[in-house]
Amino acid sequence: MQVSVEATTGLERRLKVGVPASEVDNAVSEKLKQTARRVRIDGFRPGKVPVSVVKQRFGDGIRAEVLQEVVQNNYARALTEEKLTPAGSPRIEFTQDKAGQDVEFVATFEVFPEVKLAAFDGYDFDKQSAEIADSDIDDMLANLRKQRAEYKVVDRAAADTDQVKIDFVGKVDGEAFDGGSAEDQTLILGSKSMIPGFEDGIVGMKAGETKAVDVTFPEEYGNKELAGKAAVFDITLNEVAEAELPELNEAFFEAFGTKGTDLESFKVEVRQNMEREARNALQAKLKNDVIEKLVEDNSLDVPSALVDEEIGRLQQQAVQQFGGGAQMDPSSLPKELFQEQAERRVKVGLLMNEVINSGELKADDAEVRAYIEDQASVYQEPQQVIDYYYSNRELLNQVRAVVVENAAIDYILSKSKVNESTVSYQDAVKNKAAAQG
Repeated sequence: MQVSVEATTGLERRLKVGVPASEVDNAVSEKLKQTARRVRIDGFRPGKVPVSVVKQRFGDGIRAEVLQEVVQNNYARALTEEKLTPAGSPRIEFTQDKAGQDVEFVATFEVFPEVKLAAFDGYDFDKQSAEIADSDIDDMLANLRKQRAEYKVVDRAAADTDQVKIDFVGKVDGEAFDGGSAEDQTLILGSKSMIPGFEDGIVGMKAGETKAVDVTFPEEYGNKELAGKAAVFDITLNEVAEAELPELNEAFFEAFGTKGTDLESFKVEVRQNMEREARNALQAKLKNDVIEKLVEDNSLDVPSALVDEEIGRLQQQAVQQFGGGAQMDPSSLPKELFQEQAERRVKVGLLMNEVINSGELKADDAEVRAYIEDQASVYQEPQQVIDYYYSNRELLNQVRAVVVENAAIDYILSKSKVNESTVSYQDAVKNKAAAQG
């Protein structure tokens, strides 16, 4: 076997491989003999079909199979010889494949980039922890009661926090627009689920009244045809209902699946959940800060094959998220919508992998167990959740990947300057959406 490697552009390599004709011809002859022993052809006894007949009927197909095997075997050997690690499947082209001649083929593929990490000692991060005040617990209890509120119809003017049922027709320049009308729609006043000014215009109305409410669509409104435009909504109020908050009693506590049956026990569990939520949010923020710095300080070419694979995963996730299911082909979504996100994910993966390798980091069994127990602690039957994790190898491997990634973040932090501070619960959970995005 003769091998040569050519670097074309960036990460792309062209691997030229030559295989002696004798190796191919001998493999073809052997496969013809094997086929002759098992093939059934009218006029010949089983196992007695002449090789010449088999070659005449099946020779081209058998040679094609042999060439495929020759490419697979010699491509793998060539990669080992040249110490190359492809990032994706190769594109194979034969430059010579005629019988009796040496076989030559070219495999074109991308390799993984060489990753040289910038030093971490110049990094500077803020590590925050949250302080849960008694007032935070009280606010959470109030929100939980609102979530379980029941609404009772009242005969008075609508006020903030009331639930109303309305009919409305929206118009721009006197013309109704698509999506701007509804009948008997339920709305909580003060929820800010409608455009600014809409809900405020309903406050003070009574059931049976109709009112024209002037509003202006925000400049960043999703429908560009309406963004920034003035509109009038003709609103008819059909019903006003006020919230009746449930009592903080045993039935209320049981509805949230808590173990405690009195207010103090319930507060303890609420505090624990809030502490966990704040801790996870702040850990996610710090992790995101570390990754941002890692990406910022390390330029890196990413293999297009890996980016394409990641785009495929993102397309699949998008279909699942929006409920397309089997009725929608993920590949029909434009690749360019996911290009930037996919490139970033691949870059982050390559950089994190280098951190893991350079730090010789592994997912310790005790840390894996601790992670699973923490995840399971929010459920009513934690042990069932723990057992499920350990019975599912794929899920367990996902946890190991998360644990070793967290270890990589800790490794970077251990070599960086870290400033510790305390923030409120509200400030902690504000970071949650940004960190997840």
